[in-house]
Amino acid sequence: MFVERTATLFCLGARDMSRTVVVVGGGYGGTAVAKALDAEADVVLIDPRDAFVNAVGSLRALVRPDWAGNIFFPYDTLLARGEVIRDRAASVDPGGVTLASGRRVEADYLVLATGSTYAYPAKPTADSAGEALEHLHGTHKELAAAARVLIVGAGPVGLELAGEIKEVWPTKDVTVLDPADRLLPAFLPEVREDLHRQLDELGVRLRLGTGLAGQPATEPGRAGEFTVATTDGAEITADIWFRAYGVRVNSDYLADGLLLERTELGQVRVGETLAVEGHPHVYAVGDLTDVAEPKMAGNAGRHAEVVARNILAQLKGEPAEAVYQPLSHAAMLVPLGPRGGVGQLPGPDGPFFAPAATVAQYKGGDLFTAQYIELFGRV
Repeated sequence: MFVERTATLFCLGARDMSRTVVVVGGGYGGTAVAKALDAEADVVLIDPRDAFVNAVGSLRALVRPDWAGNIFFPYDTLLARGEVIRDRAASVDPGGVTLASGRRVEADYLVLATGSTYAYPAKPTADSAGEALEHLHGTHKELAAAARVLIVGAGPVGLELAGEIKEVWPTKDVTVLDPADRLLPAFLPEVREDLHRQLDELGVRLRLGTGLAGQPATEPGRAGEFTVATTDGAEITADIWFRAYGVRVNSDYLADGLLLERTELGQVRVGETLAVEGHPHVYAVGDLTDVAEPKMAGNAGRHAEVVARNILAQLKGEPAEAVYQPLSHAAMLVPLGPRGGVGQLPGPDGPFFAPAATVAQYKGGDLFTAQYIELFGRV
């Protein structure tokens, strides 16, 4: 009896002392979790890229190739103790991760943070920062040669792209097309009114309530004159076009069902602590989660804070009690270049309008570059 009880206590103690946290995905949420836990756990960060990409700055990187290098941050400066593995997750189960290379990484705690893909150039597609820079420089040359630009999608990405283009080339003809009847429908009327005013001042043409009847003859981001019909029977002639819609969750590595069953959208079901259903030691953050809220970098960062607090509590043998509360109203800053833009921010009495000066101060001026210089310890 004494031997059995001693053995049981030893096993429990060994399990409690287990401190390997494997973070799958090095985007906004994944890097924040890894950094927060680095001093307290054995952190392993897995990502196929050689550098973190601050995708918030991708559109400015497109129009300003001299600035483009600012959006890439090599992972080798992120962690003081932890390990970064440059590989892709092929499968995840409750005990760890199997990589595309065949390597197995065991885990005591798992954080799924693989985010989503989006149309280029809003999110570069290359795994190498050098190759991604080459793509951006090449697309910049194509854009510079085009007099008329068509942007398909009038969400935040399409509007920000229009603003960045107009900041560098004020005389370019820029048209933004979207089937929706209104810009940013979840925002306050005064936000939308000021947005329309600024777009008018920039000379951006809005074509709302109509879409493309067919795809342009040229590929997105490639210069070449084309004429395309819209669903309301009109035509648009332009020299280059960009797609600014279409989010796809990166969750194919979960398709085998060894860990969980995904939602119809490919997302992961989580509870209020952001733990994956049925697995109190497995968490998900960012676009991958089924949390009903806009999928934005800021929300991924808020997820990361909750998950880090919960794992730290579990490492100490305490319950995971930190709870994530989505914002009750849409909150976002939408820059139109480094000086313009509109925003809606949360306040004690509900959301409030953030003018262009506020947007420039908190986002548009440097697009969070200083924040990531600090996070990655880059001088």
